[in-house]
Order: sequence, then C-alpha cells, then structure tokens
Amino acid sequence: MNDERHSGWLPPAAPATEPPLPEMPQDPPRSRGGGGALGKLAAPLIALVALAGKLKGVILLLPKAKFLVTSGSMLVSVAAYASIWGWRFGAGFVVLLFVHEMGHVIQLRREGVKDASAPLFIPFLGALVWAKSLGDDAAAEARVGLAGPVLGSIGAALCLPLHAATGDDFWLALAFTGFFLNLFNLLPFGFLDGARAAAAMSPWMWLVGVFGMVVLVLTFPNPIIILIAVLGGLETWRRFKGVRSGDPDVLGYYKVRRRDRVLITAVYLGLIAALVLGMDATHLERSIPD
Repeated sequence: MNDERHSGWLPPAAPATEPPLPEMPQDPPRSRGGGGALGKLAAPLIALVALAGKLKGVILLLPKAKFLVTSGSMLVSVAAYASIWGWRFGAGFVVLLFVHEMGHVIQLRREGVKDASAPLFIPFLGALVWAKSLGDDAAAEARVGLAGPVLGSIGAALCLPLHAATGDDFWLALAFTGFFLNLFNLLPFGFLDGARAAAAMSPWMWLVGVFGMVVLVLTFPNPIIILIAVLGGLETWRRFKGVRSGDPDVLGYYKVRRRDRVLITAVYLGLIAALVLGMDATHLERSIPD
C-alpha cells in the first residue's frame, strides 16, 4: 500500500535583521444569511462521520474477533484437557475437534449458508458451530450434520501414518479417541450429528437415539452425559412436536427425495461401520499393575 506523506517543506526563514511580524488577531467569522442553520447542522454531521468511521473499524475487526474467539477457546480447552491427560493429548484432541467442526462449516458454505460462525470450543463438552439455518430442507441438514464426522474421521485416520512412521502409541490412542468421538456424534439424538442425518432418513429414528442415550446415562452416569441427555431430550421433543403438528411448512422441510434418502442412509451406516472398525484397529490394551 502506498504511503503518501507530505515532505514538510517550509519557506526559507526571513533574514535575522528583520524581526518577525506579530500575528494579528482575527475577528471570529460572522454568519451570513442561513449560516446559523448550517452551523447547527455541522456538529451532528461531524459526529455521524466520526461514528461511521468507528463502525467501519469494528466491521473490519470482526474477522479478527472470530479468529480470537476460536483460538482463545481452543487454548482454554487445550489447557483443560492437558490438566488431565497431558499437553500432547490435549492439543491433539482439540485439533481433531477443530477438523470435525470445520467439516460442518465447509458444508454450510456449500449449502449457501453464509452466516455460519467460527468454531467455539467448550472444555469437556466439545465444540460447536451455529448458524441461522442448516439449509433449505432436511436433506441439506443431513449433509451438514454428516460432514463433521466424515472430515473428523479422516482427521483421526491421519494419525495412523504418523504412528507407522514414529512407532509412538500416542498416535494410536489419539486416533482411537477421534474415531470414538465421531461415532458418538452419530447417535440420532438431540443436537448430535446423527440427529441431523435422521431428519432426512426418518424422524422416527430419534426414538432410537432416545433409547441409546438412556442406556448411556444408566451405564456411564456422569454430569456431562446427563447434561447432553437433558438438553438433547428437550430438542428431540421440540422437533417431534413440530413433525406431529401437521404444519405444511414443517412437513415440506422433512420431505426428502428417495435418492437423497438412500444416499444419506448409505453414508450414515457406512460411516458407523468404518468407525467401529477403526476403533477396533486402534484399541490399545492397558496393563493394570498387580
């Protein structure tokens, strides 16, 4: 960017024998005709121009603000996970979460949704991306939902060549965790990605998700699972009410072409099978000392 500056040129100084002329006081300008009205309008106009300049600066800073929110929440999450599992695993786990969420962001852009947020990380709850819409219909919502586990599974699989190159079991453990994370998200319940896919396959699959979440709560009763169960249960109930209401707009939203339904079902079931195999291949036996 060109940076044009004034050269600061000054006229030559007067000879020393000639004293400088004193500055004569000037009378303040007098208003003529409508000058008074213009003078009254000048101050608000100047204030508006100054405000517009500040707003322009804020708008220009918005992309940086998104970056700061994402990077700041990532660092907080890394610190939280590192306090339990060490910084290597904390950093690797957050990177896998980021890859997963970027799958949603990329697909939202492809569906024409321009207001998708940057990923926001919440320690021990994962991460999220929000937007005013997930697409025009349930098929678009399913594509957005499945894009996260698809890209996230690829990210987890990339840990395998790193293990082959280094022989470090850390990469196997990280891959296993990534596979498990994406498999859990395919449960057709609440806000999870599987519920997005189920919207296109059959909303009745949400009942399968409810059953699965009940089993998880009874098997692993911890605060995080219970929180997901409560919030997801409310979301599932809200969507079931919408489907049962008979609203033409709602029914139109869930009307999906047979071709799209078959393709989404194939991707959903194939992804589950691949993740189960991935977890089996990367599972590490832990020896418990006597």
